[in-house]
Amino acid sequence: MNLSKISVNKPVTTIMVALIVVILGAISLSRLPIDLLPEMDIPVSVVMTTYEGVGPQEIEELITKPLENSVSTVSNIKQVSSTSSEGASIIIAEFTQGTDMDFAALEMREKIDLVKGFLPQDAKDPMVIKVDPNSMPVLQLAITGNEDLSELQTIGEDTIQPRLERIAGVASVSISGGYENQIEIIVNEERLKGYGLSIDSISQVLRAENLNLPGGEVTKGSQKLTIRTKGQFTSLDEIKNLSIPLSSGGVVALKDVSEVNMTYKDISSIVKSDGKRSMSVSIQKQSGTNTVKVVEAIHDEIKKLQKDLPGVKIDVVMDQSVYIKDSINNVVDNAISGAVLAVAILYLFLRNVRSTLVVATSIPMSIICTFILMYFNGITLNLMTLGGLVLGIGMLVDNAIVVLENIYRFREEGHSKIEAAVKGAGEVGMAVIASTLTTLAVFLPIAFVDGMAAVMFKELALTISMSLIASLLVSITIVPMLSSKLLEIDETKEKKRRGIFKILGIFDFFHDIFDKVFEKVENIYKRILRWALNHRKSTILIALGIFLGTISLIPAIGMEFFPNMDQGEFTINVKLPEGSELDKTDNIVQQIEGHLEKIKEIDAIFSSVGSSGNQMQMGSNGSNNGTINVRLKDLKDRNRSVDQVADEARNFVKDIPGAEISVQVSSMTSGFGGGSPVNIKIKGDNLDKLEIIGEDVKEIVESVEGTREVKSSMEEGIPEVQIVVNRENASHYGLTAAQIASSVKGNISGQLATRYKLNEEEIDVFIKGDSIYKESISNLRQSSINTPLGITIPLEQVANVVIEKGPITIDRESQVRTISVSSQIVDRDLGSITNDIEEKLSKYDMPEGYTYESGGENKEMMESFKSLLLALLLALVLVYMVIASQFESLLHPFTIMLSVPLAFSGGALGLFVTGRSLSVPAFIGVITLAGVVVNNAIVLIDYIEIRRKSGEERQEAIINAGPIRLRPILMTTLTTVLGLIPMALGIGDGAEAMAPMATVVVGGLTLSTVLTLVFVPVMYTMFDDLTKFIKRKIFRNKTVEA
Repeated sequence: MNLSKISVNKPVTTIMVALIVVILGAISLSRLPIDLLPEMDIPVSVVMTTYEGVGPQEIEELITKPLENSVSTVSNIKQVSSTSSEGASIIIAEFTQGTDMDFAALEMREKIDLVKGFLPQDAKDPMVIKVDPNSMPVLQLAITGNEDLSELQTIGEDTIQPRLERIAGVASVSISGGYENQIEIIVNEERLKGYGLSIDSISQVLRAENLNLPGGEVTKGSQKLTIRTKGQFTSLDEIKNLSIPLSSGGVVALKDVSEVNMTYKDISSIVKSDGKRSMSVSIQKQSGTNTVKVVEAIHDEIKKLQKDLPGVKIDVVMDQSVYIKDSINNVVDNAISGAVLAVAILYLFLRNVRSTLVVATSIPMSIICTFILMYFNGITLNLMTLGGLVLGIGMLVDNAIVVLENIYRFREEGHSKIEAAVKGAGEVGMAVIASTLTTLAVFLPIAFVDGMAAVMFKELALTISMSLIASLLVSITIVPMLSSKLLEIDETKEKKRRGIFKILGIFDFFHDIFDKVFEKVENIYKRILRWALNHRKSTILIALGIFLGTISLIPAIGMEFFPNMDQGEFTINVKLPEGSELDKTDNIVQQIEGHLEKIKEIDAIFSSVGSSGNQMQMGSNGSNNGTINVRLKDLKDRNRSVDQVADEARNFVKDIPGAEISVQVSSMTSGFGGGSPVNIKIKGDNLDKLEIIGEDVKEIVESVEGTREVKSSMEEGIPEVQIVVNRENASHYGLTAAQIASSVKGNISGQLATRYKLNEEEIDVFIKGDSIYKESISNLRQSSINTPLGITIPLEQVANVVIEKGPITIDRESQVRTISVSSQIVDRDLGSITNDIEEKLSKYDMPEGYTYESGGENKEMMESFKSLLLALLLALVLVYMVIASQFESLLHPFTIMLSVPLAFSGGALGLFVTGRSLSVPAFIGVITLAGVVVNNAIVLIDYIEIRRKSGEERQEAIINAGPIRLRPILMTTLTTVLGLIPMALGIGDGAEAMAPMATVVVGGLTLSTVLTLVFVPVMYTMFDDLTKFIKRKIFRNKTVEA
């Protein structure tokens, strides 16, 4: 089926189809989800188990190890790591890429159920949580007002939270930082002893009395009525007057053995917005929804809430959609700028308004088609996909240029418009298909290799591929049809311009200058080409020298995982010694806030002291931890980058004594699981030895230039009170270790007895012993333990109370104890810093049985580079196959593909000149070059072959073909290069992510084009001679045999 012929002969049908595509494209664009990055399915699940009041070593032995052994047997498991801390065990299971995580989580639960019966009875059931990077908060609010925090908490939970959760696309809303009501029961120890009661026995009564239970059904006439026994507490007085049964047969009122009061829970966190106490509201969106639209709907609801709650102020602390919109708009601006430059180059070369319009039409039509394909393939509109579209803009016109040029040639030969359009498009149809296939071939492997970077860039590869396929269809349908109606061969001749075309007359002067310059360039090129063909060895040596010279710059370029992006946010983490009180931590945070308020680039400060309310962030919980989130003004409204402002913060926080303070700039790689840029993991069994090795490695990392904020995960143990049960004595009283631990916990920390419902609010009823037991170790030894025999004894009769130092956390990886030494980096690339660290560690005398390995971003970077290198090799093989199929030759593809290493050297030169490192986006640019640069060589060699077949001698064919193909080669190169220049400059929000890729393509395509025009023809003659030599050899052998 000849699509070109059909489109030319049925122009109305073609236009209608085009209009349908435009309408569908507009609808698809309006429905495409918008996000910063593609949705990623990270193959990680977490098992969380709590066992309150138990130390890290006991957690490791009793919970972590049994669960690790069980989880390790799950299918497709890649690695199991764990953290055991006081009262909690977290096991992280990482699976191979492509694993069905829903099925994996189900299998994990089944395996855990097999060992759950062997876990301590008081431990809570393990929870399996699937990690979803797409469920990160998209909006964070700070609530302040005239009311106290208790009232704000009520307003937040009863009004704000439910209204926000009802918005389409919102997954969850969490609130922290307010005061929570609590009924506190403080027992009188002496009276409890006198009545033979205990905290446990009173808790049991409270739970048993506070119930509403069904009682079946009763018949009343023809009616069946449900029976319900109502026993739930209805007032605080009812709780106070609750009768507690005694073993003697009598009862005593709860108020007679305790104090019962409505109070607040102990403050576990302090939240502030711009220095003022507030409440934090964190909002997560549902996976797959449009971030921008969800946040816009939330903002609309916030406006309504502000009207309904006049005494409450709701401020936006973090809004992910702002950076997303700014980044997307910036990429769109780059795309428009690139398209305008590409069209300008077209007009400069074509000097024909109609021809330019015909070719330029391929850009919007191809992009609109791409939107349709993206929508039906579930691809979001993000930095990667838009970057792919920008990368493809210059390429989108390549096929159209080739088709149009050939149609124009037929018109000059005297063919009619329709005949020229059909024959011109048909003649180069296979050529443009082959050219498109070579470009598509390089992106195909990206969709199949493993690694986080490959997953992330899969959508970019698909988007470029879709746009190129669309441009191919446009070039063989829309372009011939428009050419048959619009193309005139005499427009560039002198004639009177009318209407708006008079304006274009002012460009004639520049066109004349351009034509004269281009004519000189053609003559110079012809002389250089003739010299190169006569001095082939010298030409090859020059090209080889340029290649080796630019490749030698690679060590100076350096390596990094992803470029730093200025998202305008950074975080200051504050850590005081373990056990520090909340107020002391808050004082340090206030000092830092005071300094931050003096920095003019800062727009908002949001701090949280104590528990973050996030179960997954164990390391940031506790009264000794604080977090300060800093948001800067928009990039256009400040003169300094986020890194420069963060450095100023580092300079003043380092002088604050009594705390460990680190400053971390928000990074787009934070959701990839890589962790710190530098992360050295040391493995072994003995914690004391690990601590010593960790300190040595820490000193080594600190000695390497470019590292800062070096930390070891093996923190100094804090003194802890350990209660060692005397099992023999305990058995005399009928006590178990669990019963003793429960009694101690009730006396010291208290326990949740039940929940009291007041005005639809559930309030915890908490019971605890006299605080006198917390005042000293000797008082603790005298704390009461109730026995099953009905007598009360002091703790010291059944246990020894000692003070020991214990680890804060115990980390394990692959079921071996592990500590990590991590570091941030500055002023140097990650690759060179890691190499220096590895060199020094290789000289370190590691004790037998202990090993180390590199992790963090460096590990992710090396794994990604390994995957992308495989993709590059596969791409080169596929490109070779496509070219071999086109030319029906096994040697010609080698001639053409020699332009690829020249392009790589140009990419390296581009990175060196711009000061950018080799990163994952830059590597994607290298892969892209492999498919793009060969097109120029294909165009040149193909035309040389055509002229030779028409009877020209080889050198004559090359000398004639080169200058003739110079114009289309420069046109396609310049449209691609200029289309990418705005992106390569890396100006604006989010531009840093894709700038290295654009830089590599611009540098590689520019240098390779210049060298290809001379070097490839020379190599063509060399391979041609080789072919003739082989044929002569074969012929001689056959002659001898005959």
